[in-house]
Amino acid sequence: MRSNILTGDRPTGPLHIGHFVGSLKNRVAFQDTYQRFLMIADTQALTDNFDQPQKVRDNVIQVALDYFAVGLDPKCSTFLYSHKFLNFMN
Repeated sequence: MRSNILTGDRPTGPLHIGHFVGSLKNRVAFQDTYQRFLMIADTQALTDNFDQPQKVRDNVIQVALDYFAVGLDPKCSTFLYSHKFLNFMN
């Protein structure tokens, strides 16, 4: 049985080299070893951008594209969006 990893990012803009060196490289390396859950924390991004929801929506797409660009495979990882869990969190 594989261990689980839950990690993610707030979609505040495009990911950068610091994200890659700090965590994305390891996420790619571990995707075959662990059961991966990657959250795009869009609800949390709304706390800073409540007056700009379209910006958050655009950034969600950008972060997902960045995940795919570095090699994260949707066949090996489960991608989550925090707004899908709002009813559970309330």
